[in-house]
Amino acid sequence: MEELTPRRKRLVLATLCATMFMAMLDNVVVNNALPRIGRQLHADVGALQWVVEGYSLVYAALLLTGGTLGDRYGRRRIFLAGLALFTAGSAAAALSWSTGQLIAARTLQGLGAALLTPGSLSILRHVFTDERERARAVGVWSGVSALGLALGPVIGGPTVEAFGWSGVFWINVPVGVAGLLLAARALPEFATRARRLDLAGQALSALGLGTLVYALIEGPTRGWTDTGVAAAACAAAVLLPLFVLVELRVTDPMLDLHFFRDPGLLAVAVSGFTVSFGMFGAAFFLPLLMQDVMGWAPSDAGFAGLPMTAMIVVAAPLAGALTARHGPRLPLVTGLTLCAASLTGLSVYGEHAHYQQYLWVLLAMGLGMGMTFTPVSITVMQRVDPIRAGMASATVNTLRELGGVVGVVVLGAVLTSRLTSALTASLDRLGVPPDGRRLPTGPATGTGPGTALPPALREAVDAAFVDGLHLALRCAAAALAVAAVLVAALLRPAGADGRTRPAGTTGPAVGRPAAAEHAPSVRSG
Repeated sequence: MEELTPRRKRLVLATLCATMFMAMLDNVVVNNALPRIGRQLHADVGALQWVVEGYSLVYAALLLTGGTLGDRYGRRRIFLAGLALFTAGSAAAALSWSTGQLIAARTLQGLGAALLTPGSLSILRHVFTDERERARAVGVWSGVSALGLALGPVIGGPTVEAFGWSGVFWINVPVGVAGLLLAARALPEFATRARRLDLAGQALSALGLGTLVYALIEGPTRGWTDTGVAAAACAAAVLLPLFVLVELRVTDPMLDLHFFRDPGLLAVAVSGFTVSFGMFGAAFFLPLLMQDVMGWAPSDAGFAGLPMTAMIVVAAPLAGALTARHGPRLPLVTGLTLCAASLTGLSVYGEHAHYQQYLWVLLAMGLGMGMTFTPVSITVMQRVDPIRAGMASATVNTLRELGGVVGVVVLGAVLTSRLTSALTASLDRLGVPPDGRRLPTGPATGTGPGTALPPALREAVDAAFVDGLHLALRCAAAALAVAAVLVAALLRPAGADGRTRPAGTTGPAVGRPAAAEHAPSVRSG
């Protein structure tokens, strides 16, 4: 087995961090460019929605496929292919002259991200073999990945103002090209296991997840009784259970369902899904509060989140160190509890709150989110057979992606329902007749800071939106609190050394034969 030098290990970590930062940044930075894309490409709201969601749909549908292809054909090879596709998709998006071409380029980006994301974590699993060294590396990797998500709104606004909407895609190209050159030199290749490709599982998972995400994305806007939405939901309800049945019967499945029998892996799956459900779902609506109700400029709203970003960067490596020393229970439960407390705290502030009043909430949100990212990744690497690491990483990332989509849908439904009832009651008190209740449509509350509404009516609309947002935040906080209790129970302390171990686990990792506890040989790429 080739022993990698410390310098080469640092190059590997730098390569993976740079490419993951680029992929995570692209998840959110495009939102800042949507208004200008709409004006210059003459795109309606539906087309702009698919500029964002075309990426998410393909990414979520093919993550599992990307993970298993890496396990089958080599993580380095699939990672490089994914990075090349993502970079090419970015260039194609920047050069687009129509919304159709832009949406197609975004789907190509989603395909590339689905191939490179699972491989990134599994490569770390093999390169950093020492447990403490690996925990530090995953802490840095998780912090940089989270930083990409957090900095998106901050970077996007100035980039669009300086270089136009295509600038948010051009910034990926030099990073992607440099990453390809560095990865081709620095990344090692790993021994792979000869196995039959589970074609039925691949097709069913892609189609099932794709139709599920499509229904969740389109349902709130087109209506759940819409023919296309209902058909997609019914297809997902048939395809996903069929996928589970197929995976239980085949001898070499793409998704080892024993993954969910391990209480430790089940705990991190619950944590990943719920954090995305609560935090990313709530974060979707916070810019609407700041910009459409409080009247903040987009760049100001982006800069307001910098304290949260700073705490994520601090917390991610700290969580890695805590996980290496004490196991995942302490940082996971602490992070989930902080997330629940921060959303509860945020739900007490209204449209007239000052930034200094709820600054502590942003700090707690960042600390909580940062504490949950790293333990999930470390636990997956510790508990899963190294040759199935890509599958395990893809499973957790798929659950995170679905958690974010479900969070936006569910919390959005809660917000809309409460907003409607509160606004109806307010309009009744104001004596507004039924034929005078049709408000201008804006991006959030139907108002927007520039909408000319009578002061009393504007105040009623804003108050109803805040009331609905508060209820949605409390629902998200309750889900996070329940998840914290469940994770604490699944990851109860055991062992004479006091380290936290998954409840009921004493044997080798999932899918790992007792004689194969060590990682496979690493050979030069």
